[in-house]
Amino acid sequence: MGTVTLGVSIAVPEPHGSALQRSRLGFGDAAAAGIPTHVTLLPPTEVHAADRPAIEDHLSAVARAGRPFPLRLRGTDTFRPLTPVVFLRVVEGGAACDRLQERVRAAGGPLDRELSFPYHPHVTLAHGIAEDAMDIAQAELADYEAAWTVRGFALYQQDAAGVWQPCREFRFTGRAAALAGEPAHETA
Repeated sequence: MGTVTLGVSIAVPEPHGSALQRSRLGFGDAAAAGIPTHVTLLPPTEVHAADRPAIEDHLSAVARAGRPFPLRLRGTDTFRPLTPVVFLRVVEGGAACDRLQERVRAAGGPLDRELSFPYHPHVTLAHGIAEDAMDIAQAELADYEAAWTVRGFALYQQDAAGVWQPCREFRFTGRAAALAGEPAHETA
């Protein structure tokens, strides 16, 4: 069966997701055409295609233990000069994203892997484009703000053309079993 490249992320909902994707394309980041706007939980990871059922079972268990949490984006930042990325900052919900990505990549699990850099939840606005275009992206969206309740995450697979295709959504079902350390509260 070979291998497939998978990713796990929290989708940025509409109308924000498509508007941010259009902005990213407008800054000259052509790769954005094949990347839905998201907060990464598992970066692109090559796995054996035959492992897909075990991976989906694992992600289902992660979702069953999770519960909705607020996420808010505000303002821009950059990973430059370390990596050529400009992004929107996650100013609320970052700790919940961190705990969630740890569960997705749990030691001994089917998606166990080391990261190239420490986990930092964000929404990419520009990646690997000219420095002046990255400066423009960082300045133009410096006052951007959006907020929503995260109710789950999704599994994506990269197709032969490099486009990330959604495969399955995993909705949080845990009510009493909140992510460790999160305060108990309900959001609409």
